[in-house]
Amino acid sequence: MRRSRQRAIHSSGTPPRIICDLTGPVWLSQPTVSHHMKLLVDAGLASREQRGERAYFRVVPEAPEQASRALHP
Repeated sequence: MRRSRQRAIHSSGTPPRIICDLTGPVWLSQPTVSHHMKLLVDAGLASREQRGERAYFRVVPEAPEQASRALHP
């Protein structure tokens, strides 16, 4: 797992966050963070909830542990 995805996991805990809230903590642009969050959602490590025009992301509670296991088999 890429380090930027790992940082995104740790930055997007509860409460749900929008992408612009995550760009600063992970030091990446909005399109890059969106791409990584999509990959995390597809992998089942994060969830996405659409509220009007904004998408809110939340880490699945088991995600940090799953990410750690994936990085350190």
